[in-house]
Amino acid sequence: MIKIGDLNLGEFPLLLAPMEDVSDPPFRAVCKSNGADLMYTEFISSEGLIRDAAKSVQKLDVYDYERPIGIQIFGNEISSMREAAAIVEAAGPDILDINYGCPVNKVACKGAGAGILLDIDKMVSMTAQIVKAVNIPVTVKTRLGWDENTIRIEEVTERLQDIGIQPISIHARTRKQMYKGEANWKYLADVKNNPRIKIPVFGNGDIDSPEKAKLYRDKYGVDGIMIGRAAIGYPWIFDEIKHYFATGNLLAGPDLAERVAVAKRHLDFSVEWKGEKLGLLEMRRHYTNYFRGLPHFKPYRTALVTTEDYAAVRQILDEVSRVFEGVEF
Repeated sequence: MIKIGDLNLGEFPLLLAPMEDVSDPPFRAVCKSNGADLMYTEFISSEGLIRDAAKSVQKLDVYDYERPIGIQIFGNEISSMREAAAIVEAAGPDILDINYGCPVNKVACKGAGAGILLDIDKMVSMTAQIVKAVNIPVTVKTRLGWDENTIRIEEVTERLQDIGIQPISIHARTRKQMYKGEANWKYLADVKNNPRIKIPVFGNGDIDSPEKAKLYRDKYGVDGIMIGRAAIGYPWIFDEIKHYFATGNLLAGPDLAERVAVAKRHLDFSVEWKGEKLGLLEMRRHYTNYFRGLPHFKPYRTALVTTEDYAAVRQILDEVSRVFEGVEF
């Protein structure tokens, strides 16, 4: 059994990755109902929390139905991260996660996210301060290294383990790769085969099907898998992977009625949580995947991503149900 503190995550947990502008409560709700075992919030700026910035504070929202849930923070100042960690703990999550993996320029080039992979000593010092500052489990999400010449992931995992983190999630790419090229899970196998590593190791990167999840689980020996982009607009992937693990058979994909029902539920929560304007806007990234494979869907997708009235968007989804009834994906 995989445990984080007192949390029992089962034999092989499936995690929802923290994704900026994606892993919000509405998205987490549909992933939880479709099999995600552990989820993380979008990453939250430590400086934003300290300044009480509205956008950062809103990201602290967690709900009982989605537990266990981790709140993720990022930053490049140790004192600010320590202070933000205390604010996070007060919000009541089960876990505090530190983002050492975000590759985007505005984060990494300021020494936060994956940028700290250029200063491992600072990474270890910062993590040690955060572990001391809170009474909840601390986890870390990181990448292999800054580039192919700075891959020190075994050393990083050893040192972070030694100062008290619990599981580590590793995106099997370097920062230089961003999200391009193939994730190299060989390095995750090296970490798992290191006799000094006792904490669970979760793998992340390129898992987009039940078959690949099983292949990578068996080949690289990780303790769980974190799924990101493949869950956008397709939260069913978690249950599909679990079914494949248990039976060796592929679960039939969701039919049109199920896709429309989940898209509506996601939309309703998004508008409720963020307000109509922002809720509609941030749902737009999901429609393509909710209805991927539906022939002649493009005009409806265009309507869904351009319509600015909540009731009208729901009407479009109703029309999709009627027009495409009986059509197979």
